[in-house]
Amino acid sequence: MTQTLFVNASQVVTVQGPARARRGTEMRDAGLLTDVAVAVDGEVISQIGRRDELEKNLPDAHVIDCERRVLSPGLVDSHTHAIFGRARYEEQELRASGIGYMEIARRGGGIHASVADLRKRSEDDLYHLARARIEKLASYGSTTIEVKSGYGLSLDDEIKSLRVIARLSKDLPVRLVPTWLGAHEIPLEYRGASSTRRDYVRLLIEEILPVVVRDKLASFADVFCEPGVFTLDETRSILSASRTQGLGLKLHADELEPHGGAELAVELGAVSADHLAAVSEKGIAALAGSSTVATLLPGTMLFLGRETQAPARALIDSGAAVSIATDFNPGTSPTFNFPLILTLGVSQLRMTVAEAIVAATVNGAAALGLAGSVGQLAPGWSADLVLWDAEDIREIPYWYGDRRCSSSWVRGKPCHSRDRSDNLNLSR
Repeated sequence: MTQTLFVNASQVVTVQGPARARRGTEMRDAGLLTDVAVAVDGEVISQIGRRDELEKNLPDAHVIDCERRVLSPGLVDSHTHAIFGRARYEEQELRASGIGYMEIARRGGGIHASVADLRKRSEDDLYHLARARIEKLASYGSTTIEVKSGYGLSLDDEIKSLRVIARLSKDLPVRLVPTWLGAHEIPLEYRGASSTRRDYVRLLIEEILPVVVRDKLASFADVFCEPGVFTLDETRSILSASRTQGLGLKLHADELEPHGGAELAVELGAVSADHLAAVSEKGIAALAGSSTVATLLPGTMLFLGRETQAPARALIDSGAAVSIATDFNPGTSPTFNFPLILTLGVSQLRMTVAEAIVAATVNGAAALGLAGSVGQLAPGWSADLVLWDAEDIREIPYWYGDRRCSSSWVRGKPCHSRDRSDNLNLSR
């Protein structure tokens, strides 16, 4: 088995600790170490310690000189919508003119526009589009990426989207986690007199869900629970059926209005409640007393031009576990840049740098049920590492918009490199 030794890092950000999400004051500790080396044995981290001791113990290891740069766990992007066709840049101007998100959707834009476009595309077309996007997400330091369906909204098109994710998982070294989001919106054809939203909920539960489970196409089910989209009762029905079928649960909750989505996520034992820009005090209290991770998506609110971000400080100070993610999607967060989300975590959500790093690593892993193997540099954990062009971890959110990921590894194998001489690429 291949042994690799990472030496001469200016800082090693371990986020080392328990195999679970960090909560409240625990998020202040990113496990920052200096003058240590990291040993990798095959796909896992084996040791962290003094360089001379590890070199003595591992005389045949391949040595990677970090050249006084920061070494950290790979970023865990726990919320993306990377399976889509065309971009929706025209909607940005509509919002700038004062037309709101829900009004754009009512006019057939928003999610509906992406649905109409995706349904016309072949699986191969979607695969090639998504592959380029996943590669770009990885180039910013993401080594684990959750990817949702949700722009198909029919049996054939949801399964087509999930098959694309499965193909990408086989072809790329980055770790992908598939989520079924058939309940992303009520499709237009189910808004008439002959076919109703009740018929669509039945389709989701009785026809699409069984195929998703039978073909093992998703780890999680997700629902966009919001006034004008799916009600609390509809969400409960869809997620309860999904849990019975063996899927984990995630929930788009309280993004635009307080709707009780966070409380429902806790009630159902969802692994995460995502967005939460409009979460209520009752929702904050529920999350603080639960194992459900509060996943915040500050890039979305920035791009939508909203004045209010999710209450990260209230959530953390109450003792909740908070993660952050890109929400990469064509309508409301078209960014590949996870370090930019770290910047927003500090400047907009008022998180410390340590809290933002924890939120983007181990807590992101917890939001995908992976905190026992991903998200920290510790013996026994997956060897998912990023080498940054920085001497101090505080530079990552500081140089906002910059791409500082020099190289990354997933399960001990090269994932991304900006240095062609390293001979690293995204193809196995």
